[in-house]
Amino acid sequence: MLTALYVPANRPDRFAKAVAAGPDLVVFDLEDAVPVGDKAEARGWAVAWIAANAHGPVQIRVNALTSPWIEDDLAAISAVPSVRIRVPKVESAADVRAVLDKVPSARITALLESPLGVERAYEIATADPRVEAIALGEADLSSALGVDGAEGLAWSRGRLVSASRAAGLGAPMMSVYPHVGDLPGLLRTSIEGLRLGFVGRSAIHPRQLATIVEAFTPTEAEATAAAELLAAVDAAGVADGGVIVLPDGRMVDPAMLGRAREITTLHHQTNPHPH
Repeated sequence: MLTALYVPANRPDRFAKAVAAGPDLVVFDLEDAVPVGDKAEARGWAVAWIAANAHGPVQIRVNALTSPWIEDDLAAISAVPSVRIRVPKVESAADVRAVLDKVPSARITALLESPLGVERAYEIATADPRVEAIALGEADLSSALGVDGAEGLAWSRGRLVSASRAAGLGAPMMSVYPHVGDLPGLLRTSIEGLRLGFVGRSAIHPRQLATIVEAFTPTEAEATAAAELLAAVDAAGVADGGVIVLPDGRMVDPAMLGRAREITTLHHQTNPHPH
């Protein structure tokens, strides 16, 4: 999954357009994007749309667990089978279980938006098999840490990547880039995230999607090298374990093979119909 597109849940006129824009996931946002007076109406619109399109690439971001709206959010969502929920401001495994107690069929993305949440990243990621991802909420986290910019978030980002991998969740997605018109900045910061181990990014506008895909797509040279390495190992007929010495003298270890497979998979995902 490379792209997740947020859409305000109080804008039902945008729901189908968001899906048609082609992100891997559409996130119906009940939290930050919705004014207090619109919460109930937005909840009804989002839940009805998701219930009618339950097998589509959709998720709903509920309000924070400490908010006055969360109980109504979870009660409404519990009627939707296998719903995917994005839970903001998660700080513990207990927070995850509190949501799953109310919506047992849900799959959860936990947003870590505080220093405590980041410190407990692995605990949260392994709280339950129904946790499918963890992600950073960088605006709140930056404010809590008193930092501005990528340098101040470097440790938190690395912590998230490591915890995700250790928990068997795979590479996480980056947080949103708020400057919608700055596509060069989006590309630059996404490539920085790729170097840290992220794969993909959330977006707040459809125009950001193509740039995100560009940033996280392996180059043709990388894809070719990975495919050639896997083909050479296959042709050599050697066991896939430990260090492999190919007939041309190259030594290949499991980590190199794993990375080659990741690159090949990602390249196929972003180029499903190569010419």
